[in-house]
Amino acid sequence: MTRVFVYGTLKRGGDNHHYIAYQQFLGAARTVAGYTLYSLGDYPGMVRVPADTAGVTGEIWTVDAACLHQLDLLEGVNEGLYERVPIRLAAPADDQPVETYLYLGSITGRPALGSEFKT
Repeated sequence: MTRVFVYGTLKRGGDNHHYIAYQQFLGAARTVAGYTLYSLGDYPGMVRVPADTAGVTGEIWTVDAACLHQLDLLEGVNEGLYERVPIRLAAPADDQPVETYLYLGSITGRPALGSEFKT
């Protein structure tokens, strides 16, 4: 089982939530500072931004290996669209490892969304 931090269309109420709806929801969370969201059209991309002080809000889910594989396909990991990486969450989250998807494409001309994507 893998703990995954989701921040966009995979969240409850999001267009792609059906990919994880049958997995275990652990709760709301926020990343440590250093990340922000950009609009990629109908979905966001989270990128590292060292100057960020707020972090990104989202949800933590525990997913099985089959689900994680489907998420990697959805996020285009093999195509280089996103990479799945470990991140730290802000307090009061525990220190257990959490993985998330960071956007690898250009954010030039993309509107910044800040810390939250509204589903």
